[in-house]
Amino acid sequence: MLNDPRTHGLWEKTAPLPPETSALQGALSADVVIVGGGYTGLSSGLHLAEAGSKVVLLEAREIGFGGAGRNVGLINAGMWVMPDDLPGVLGQNYGDRLLGMLGEAPRLVMELIENHDIACELEKNGTLHCAVGADGLKEIETRAAQWSARGAPVTLLDAAETARRVGTSAYAGSLFDMRAGTLQPLAYARGLAHAAIKAGVSIRTSSPVIATERDGSRWTVKTESGRVTADWIIVATDAYSTGPWEQVRCEQVHLPYFNFATAPLSDNLRKWILPGREGCWDTKEILSSFRMDRAGRLVFGSVGALRNTGAAIHKSWAKRSLKRLFPQIGDVEFEYEWYGKIGMTDNALPRFHKFAPNVVGFSGYNGRGIAPGTVFGRTLAHHILGRIAEADLPLPVTDLREPGFRALKEMWYEAGAQVAHFAAARF
Repeated sequence: MLNDPRTHGLWEKTAPLPPETSALQGALSADVVIVGGGYTGLSSGLHLAEAGSKVVLLEAREIGFGGAGRNVGLINAGMWVMPDDLPGVLGQNYGDRLLGMLGEAPRLVMELIENHDIACELEKNGTLHCAVGADGLKEIETRAAQWSARGAPVTLLDAAETARRVGTSAYAGSLFDMRAGTLQPLAYARGLAHAAIKAGVSIRTSSPVIATERDGSRWTVKTESGRVTADWIIVATDAYSTGPWEQVRCEQVHLPYFNFATAPLSDNLRKWILPGREGCWDTKEILSSFRMDRAGRLVFGSVGALRNTGAAIHKSWAKRSLKRLFPQIGDVEFEYEWYGKIGMTDNALPRFHKFAPNVVGFSGYNGRGIAPGTVFGRTLAHHILGRIAEADLPLPVTDLREPGFRALKEMWYEAGAQVAHFAAARF
């Protein structure tokens, strides 16, 4: 997007076309104005419109421009935090409520895809959290026990079964989550946009919000060339927030994440590498992720930004790592490369913010945007429609707060990833 092949890479090249949209011009009136065209904004708009609400969605760039169009495409259940830790952080009621909602979130994604006939390469074959060494195995054993105690359909796989499913003997085991899957993330966002427009949502792109004002019970949201007056505002900008809600971005530490995609693998290699099409990531602190797209390209990623010296360092690391994991591939070349930013909160959990009367939003997905963004979008719609009271939401209202040394941490993450990848897997 914006003539930069490193923003969305493979996903932009293989996604169906987005709906035709234009910038906001003049004045509109609505029940709800949504700011942000990612999963949260599109899901909330779709669910509101299906319930009869008049909705206008404003996107600063293009549909799926932020994290929704750049991520790996794993439809995960839950968050990074261990299941049993959530009640301790949020309290028992919120912790249990959030776990229940996020555990069912992949199902909602898959139902929306099927109900609206969204062409996004959906694979419903689960995910594998791959254990690196004894410490990694202990981590996934703990996670498996905690999810199993809550009735989740997860299975702990040994090293042999993991090797059969993944195509490498590099892992001590894996946690197989049958709730999860993979998709083409930008295609999913564009499909949600098509469905939302069909339901009646007016989507205006290239329309960054520059100001808001309140007049009685109504809000006016202003862009350079227009304005929307509505009863409610949903803020769905998350890690790419600018303008009136830039504080949402400032609340998060940006973690850069890149992906490379190979050319389509041969039929023989596809029989050995991820034959079940599961999505994978490992337990390393600087983690790696990998999955197959519908055409048989291996998509491989990790922490880091593909700019300045990082572009060459991370590409060299990716080639070495793939050759070590899958020697049968040989020396690989990449057809596509891209990167984006993950917004990390200080406790690795999302936030619910009430910015002002009738101005609400979820944010802080910590690299788990697809399923949480979709289900939180529906939750915001149900809250505005009066179906869910504020006290019954999956998260408490949280004050905006900027973490200490945020800029330094972001510089360290980018530089530290380069140092780690320069040294890793060189022999």
